[in-house]
Amino acid sequence: MKRNPEAFQVGLTATPRTLPAVEQSNEARNDARISADNVAWFGDPVYEYDMAQGIEDGYLAACEVRRFDLFHDTKAANERVLGVDREDLADKLLKDADTGQPISLADAQEHYSASSLDDRLLMPERVRAMCESFFDELMSTGGPEQKTIIFCARDRHADDVASALNNLYAAWCTAHGHMRAEPYAFKCTAAAVGSQYLPDLRAASRHHFIAATVDLLTTGVDVPCVRNIVFFKYVQSPIAFYQMVGRGTRLYPPDGKLMFRVFDYTDATRLFGEDFLSSHQPPQDKDRGPDPTPKERTIQVEGIDVHVTDAGRYIITDVDGKAMPVTVEEYKSRLAAQLVSIAPTLEQFRSVWVVPPERHTLLEHLPDAGRSAALVRELEEMKAYDLYDVLADLGYGLAPKTRLDRAASFEYKHSAWLGAMPPQTAGVLRALIGQFAKVGTDGLENPAVFQTQEVVAAGGLGALKRLGKPARVLKDTKVRMFAA
Repeated sequence: MKRNPEAFQVGLTATPRTLPAVEQSNEARNDARISADNVAWFGDPVYEYDMAQGIEDGYLAACEVRRFDLFHDTKAANERVLGVDREDLADKLLKDADTGQPISLADAQEHYSASSLDDRLLMPERVRAMCESFFDELMSTGGPEQKTIIFCARDRHADDVASALNNLYAAWCTAHGHMRAEPYAFKCTAAAVGSQYLPDLRAASRHHFIAATVDLLTTGVDVPCVRNIVFFKYVQSPIAFYQMVGRGTRLYPPDGKLMFRVFDYTDATRLFGEDFLSSHQPPQDKDRGPDPTPKERTIQVEGIDVHVTDAGRYIITDVDGKAMPVTVEEYKSRLAAQLVSIAPTLEQFRSVWVVPPERHTLLEHLPDAGRSAALVRELEEMKAYDLYDVLADLGYGLAPKTRLDRAASFEYKHSAWLGAMPPQTAGVLRALIGQFAKVGTDGLENPAVFQTQEVVAAGGLGALKRLGKPARVLKDTKVRMFAA
């Protein structure tokens, strides 16, 4: 049986194997112990159900990944910086992060790896640039008040992130005359007794929007309303990574959540598809006493110019049995190919679309349990368009029309047809097309549409029957409208 790293396994995670020595974070060093304990208790898994399959089957929310590159004014200018050398800190303001006292360049380490940034080497400009970038992303994807979990490097880092985002939000509220939510961003860490805020993160709709945490929200926390997972910390452990991403995978019917986004500022999403591997760390001998190695100094450096650039948008989907990121364009190409394989021409697609059972079958055979069309509509900011136009554009190159424009086009092109029927019947059809302009195909076909005020006022179901069987009349109307 093949083991997939992103599997939701019965009883345990995959058995760890030894890796060459690499820099590991605390969660990576714990992977071997956790997995080994699971294996010892439960044995090998009897069944595996990976994340990609969960998305495909409609049990998990679809996932969009947005990646970003970070640059700052070190000797590696114009190249993506993965660490900082001591010489990069020359002529910068250095101080002890704990005491605030100035320190010399000689007190800094020779090199700070990427995983040391925001942990052993604090850079306020880096926090500010990342928070400004993420706040801009919130504004472009629905506004600042979205339930979000940001994973930070340490308790102090979580404090700084929450403070920066609160400042950005306050400035936005002032500029737009918006009533501020209090609290907006908050620290939610073990050191800050963060678990007391979890009910508000989960249930509150007017406050507690952004939780800045270290590892408190990685496992055992059910917050289905979370729409964004943000990586401001460096992650080495695939196990920890999947646990973090898993906070966003829950569907949330109350607000129609079908997808969530991962904002990756630290290349954490490289771990999609990775096996659960970590080097084994033998337990410490408690009889040896405390570690004689002196505690490493935490330094804050000011004066570094930090830039954030967009590194691409991706969708998580099944690639050879693994949940892997593919570009949005590749995802759309896959969707278009599947659509055309079912309905080779636009005319065939239209004939399927106007028959509800056939349309539902077609959608179910598209990727991600039929949610792919709705996902593309959201990604491409086409909420004003019916799914018909989203798919017709994608698969057949039809210039898409908004629902409102399609309704107007129908009335213009078929004015003679409408004029030839009894005025009340024509009025009902116009009222029904008006409902399509508001809510789309599914709303038009909902039996409750005949109880809407506009349709009842025009004459209702009785007036429509003057033209024949309502189901046939409605189908003929839809054919004309989608061909308009």
